[in-house]
Amino acid sequence: MLFQNDRAALRKKLIEDRLNLPHRLDLAAELQEVLRVWLVQRRETSIGAYWPIKGEFDPLPALFRWSEADPDQRRIGLPVVDKAHGTLAFRVWYPGCPMEEDAYGIPKPKGTEPFAPKLLLVPCLGFGPAGLRIGYGGGFMARTVSEMAPRPMMVGVGYAHGFLPLLKAQPEDVPVDAMLTEEGVVWDVAG
Repeated sequence: MLFQNDRAALRKKLIEDRLNLPHRLDLAAELQEVLRVWLVQRRETSIGAYWPIKGEFDPLPALFRWSEADPDQRRIGLPVVDKAHGTLAFRVWYPGCPMEEDAYGIPKPKGTEPFAPKLLLVPCLGFGPAGLRIGYGGGFMARTVSEMAPRPMMVGVGYAHGFLPLLKAQPEDVPVDAMLTEEGVVWDVAG
């Protein structure tokens, strides 16, 4: 791919390609199943996720089903942007909880308690070898994870069309520990 290391051009192309994926809803249903099966083996009881935008895979239905198996222990959180510091904090989310828009117009939980995830599901525009992930380029996730102790397991989720075999790491990249697509588990360092 011509844009492999021109990240701005690559992001634009990957968003466009994702929005135009034929049968994207079918692919999303397949990825829901992959995520549900993968979660069965996990011991974490607190998972941070995201509100899907720009054609991203929506992990919330699978996470809600996961949480229903043990609602007293299993909790889900969504990010709240700290625009001044360029980081994210997490707040508890559940279906029907009060929501409001953040500084970027993305829904976030309103007035729920702070949340410290042990596992983070992160959306991937694209991904490459050795856990490389391409997000939107704001660096929010990288800064956030670098400040978290202990570091949560990071799990990338996205569609297989975003695999970039020649992608090269950049200094600010934070690799994911596992990658899930509609085709299955691409890699899992813990599995």
